[in-house]
Amino acid sequence: MAARDLHELPRFGDGVSFLYLEHCRLEQDDKSVAAWGEGGVTHIPAAALAALLLGPGTVITHAAMKTLAESGTSVVWTGEQAVRTYASGTGETRSSRNLLRQAWLVSHETARLEVVSRMYRMRFPGPLPADLTLQQIRGMEGARVRDAYAAAAGQFGVEWTGRSYGRGSWDSSDPVNRALSTANSCLYGLCHAAIVSLGYSPALGFIHTGKQLSFVYDIADLYKVEITVPAAFRMAGEGSENLERRVRLALRDRMTEARLLERVPGDIANVLNVPLEEEDPYAGDFARPADLWEPARGTENQTLPPVAGEGPF
Repeated sequence: MAARDLHELPRFGDGVSFLYLEHCRLEQDDKSVAAWGEGGVTHIPAAALAALLLGPGTVITHAAMKTLAESGTSVVWTGEQAVRTYASGTGETRSSRNLLRQAWLVSHETARLEVVSRMYRMRFPGPLPADLTLQQIRGMEGARVRDAYAAAAGQFGVEWTGRSYGRGSWDSSDPVNRALSTANSCLYGLCHAAIVSLGYSPALGFIHTGKQLSFVYDIADLYKVEITVPAAFRMAGEGSENLERRVRLALRDRMTEARLLERVPGDIANVLNVPLEEEDPYAGDFARPADLWEPARGTENQTLPPVAGEGPF
């Protein structure tokens, strides 16, 4: 793709949040993508779509996947109702600058604590005392989330006995917990798409750690009380018929109202304290070779250290 064409693509914040599909076949359709299923054909605005969530029974052609990749659409393969993520495609950035910055921050304890503090403080409407410990902020966050659940339950007339999700049996959960799980999974898909699109790693989390989606959970937690909790409780209060589908539609509307796509890139830049807009040096040529790493000035002529376990053969 020419540099001119790439720069004409919509930015992440200008697109449609997400689209969930299941039991259909996706093929290239002219310069875009279309899905064929029992209900007919659905044309997908690939260049304006942030995340495409592919559920069970979906088949996608090589040409369609290539078109989505060139459009900057993140493709995420999920389980039923968009719950659980199995794999994902690449985003549109080709620079590793943001990833290297993220890796440095997560590897230095003082810098990591500063990022964690910013992530927690962003969730509260007003400033918090500067001398709070991490444990104190986590306690306040737990109370904030519990209050949000209770308030939503009262507002929408939903019986609430606590957050519970049976991973081995989806139908064993009550409607409001299924609604929350569905909404959160879609939010994860959107945050995953933003993270990959901006060149960060979903695995290098600051609050969460140890999973390939740790950073996705970090970013999604900034928005759950505002975005997924109201949508899930409202849909659960209206009944359980077609619940998961209604939750996805309500969540997409809520994301649009909250201008979430425009906010996520800026919020990530804010918590990591990095410039929001930086030119991708590889944008004009995807196949351009990477630069060579150079050691710090004055050390380039030092003898390389031995590698443990290396022998003459």
